[in-house]
Amino acid sequence: MRFNDKTFLVVGTGKSGISAVNLLTKMGADIIVQDSNDKLDKEEIRSNFGSKELNKDLRIVLGDIDEDTLSCIDIAVISPGVPIDSLLVSKLKKREIPVWGEIELAYICSKGSLYAITGTNGKTTTTALTGEIMKTFYKDVYVVGNIGMPYTDYALKTDENSVTVAEISSFQLETIHQFKPDISAVLNITPDHLNRHHTMECYINTKLDIAKNQTQDNICVLNYDDENLKGADVGAKVFWFSSRHILERGIWLEGEDIIYKDDKRIKICTIHDMKLLGKHNYENVMAAVAIAMHAGVPVECIRKAVKDFNAVEHRIEFVCEVNGVKYYNDSKGTNPDAAIKAVEAMITPTVVIGGGYDKQSDYGEWIDSFKDKVKCLVLLGDTADKIERAALDKGFADIIKTSSLEEAVKISSEQAVPGDAVLLSPACASWDMFKNYEERGRLFKEYVGKL
Repeated sequence: MRFNDKTFLVVGTGKSGISAVNLLTKMGADIIVQDSNDKLDKEEIRSNFGSKELNKDLRIVLGDIDEDTLSCIDIAVISPGVPIDSLLVSKLKKREIPVWGEIELAYICSKGSLYAITGTNGKTTTTALTGEIMKTFYKDVYVVGNIGMPYTDYALKTDENSVTVAEISSFQLETIHQFKPDISAVLNITPDHLNRHHTMECYINTKLDIAKNQTQDNICVLNYDDENLKGADVGAKVFWFSSRHILERGIWLEGEDIIYKDDKRIKICTIHDMKLLGKHNYENVMAAVAIAMHAGVPVECIRKAVKDFNAVEHRIEFVCEVNGVKYYNDSKGTNPDAAIKAVEAMITPTVVIGGGYDKQSDYGEWIDSFKDKVKCLVLLGDTADKIERAALDKGFADIIKTSSLEEAVKISSEQAVPGDAVLLSPACASWDMFKNYEERGRLFKEYVGKL
């Protein structure tokens, strides 16, 4: 496909916008780049988009975009951080200009098989594991999307024999049109990003949109134990996974064994064969195995990949042991449900570091999960006071508030004794104090290293 006769508006100058511009340039499109921040430097922006020679004539608009410019646009590609109810998107829709996301653009330009994974929690682990399984059997495998690798960076590298495994966020799913995975998976749905989606119903429907274009020729892997998914209406054939129930057809946890059954019953492995901690990770493994089995990967390859797979960075990642205390980095625990799973994975008395950017979450169930396991809660960030109130309402009073992550690490080390664990699992996004959860996790590891 070529876009020689099309003018694209690319909204956003971050990683997603840069990748979209680079792809569209190769596809022959005429491009206008817009960013709402009128304080940015155009030449600095221009230098981020491929070679200077290639983009010396790139049109850049900072701040509002005028009506004359809008009248030239055929298609808009917006970054995931741009809300679909923003004023600019409303203007585009009023003019009936198609609004794509970066993954829609990449999908239209790519070839081969596509396996796409979403869910409130576990997306990155499941996507990374699925990618590793695919690499044991297929030659050209690309692991892309919300995992940190823009899909548009790899779309033109794909061919008919390629396999693409994509982590897809709800923000990215808001702007799909033709996007159609061969196999999709929705791992779970719990309250998150309600400041963006406004209602739980909207959030659930957006997650399920990953399968909206699928047909009975496709597979959708769903969590049988998630009430928000039990009655999901999807066009694809549903294949269930469960950590609580034995299924007539699906993949489930039976005692310590992971069992797969489609035409015949197969024992994949035991929980002791893997390096991942916690029931939520067993569910991630089951989802990845289900995708791989339907993608034709031999069982022996799947078993080996599962046994060799290590936890992804920032997701209940073991950092080190200092003075008999084990430190875990779960910076990717950006909502209460993810943080609950991290607490449940701990097997020793634990000091928890929490708090951050407020996504309008409720923290009551997270506090309930502490039970007798969490001995102290160390708080920081915008939500510190809100979480403290929730904890006190639940009768948990062992709370220390801090002004920085470095201080939180130091105080946590003083609260812990040999045999304890210190867990960074904020239950909140990072944007109040850090660029992203990766920066927060890296700094946590750095501060732990200084102890």
